[in-house]
Amino acid sequence: MAEDKTAIRDAATVIVLRDRATAPRLLMGQRGAGAAFMPMKYVFPGGAVDPGDASIPLATPVPEPGAVRLSEESRLAPAALAAAAIRELWEETGQILGAPAAWPDPPRGWRGFAATGHRPDAAGLDFVFRAVTPPGRPRRFDARFFLVDAERLRSDPDDFSRAEEELSHLHWVPLAEARSYDLPFITKVVLAELSGLIARGGPPARVPFFRNDDEAHLVAQLGDGSPLD
Repeated sequence: MAEDKTAIRDAATVIVLRDRATAPRLLMGQRGAGAAFMPMKYVFPGGAVDPGDASIPLATPVPEPGAVRLSEESRLAPAALAAAAIRELWEETGQILGAPAAWPDPPRGWRGFAATGHRPDAAGLDFVFRAVTPPGRPRRFDARFFLVDAERLRSDPDDFSRAEEELSHLHWVPLAEARSYDLPFITKVVLAELSGLIARGGPPARVPFFRNDDEAHLVAQLGDGSPLD
């Protein structure tokens, strides 16, 4: 059966934050001109959840309150979403978010990660945003955005030699300059949320949910269901 490209697929995105206390920078890359989804746009690492992500053994689970919030209105367990985020970060940037441990029997898609001597570790992931791609796009995703400090990486944050080629121009973008790049609309919304979140520190009090439904394209906030002011 052919893939239904109009179906909404679960996805996970990782916002890696560097130099939080001094001059915040974010890890971003540019999608290719031939990409079916958001060509030439600068984005955070991320992508669709794979079926096997649900069975990946995390060294540490998603911390609270993120795990509870990820479970709301979701078909997937928090661990599957976190595993997808960590896998996409590895595939697209070569960066390792893991804990040192042997992993002798990793499934396909994880063998390169396991060969580094790590298991995926969700301890540093804060769930900070959720958005559904608007109707009419060639592909639609229900994306969960995670924030993690670069200090959690087990790899050189400036070494992208192990990255696959889906993203080019991988580099650390100053938060103050990020909006000057060619960004998807939703990335601009996330950046606006991030500015306040970074200033406050810690996980967000509530998680915005940009639904893109047919009623008013309103943003609801996971945690108490209230709309954004």
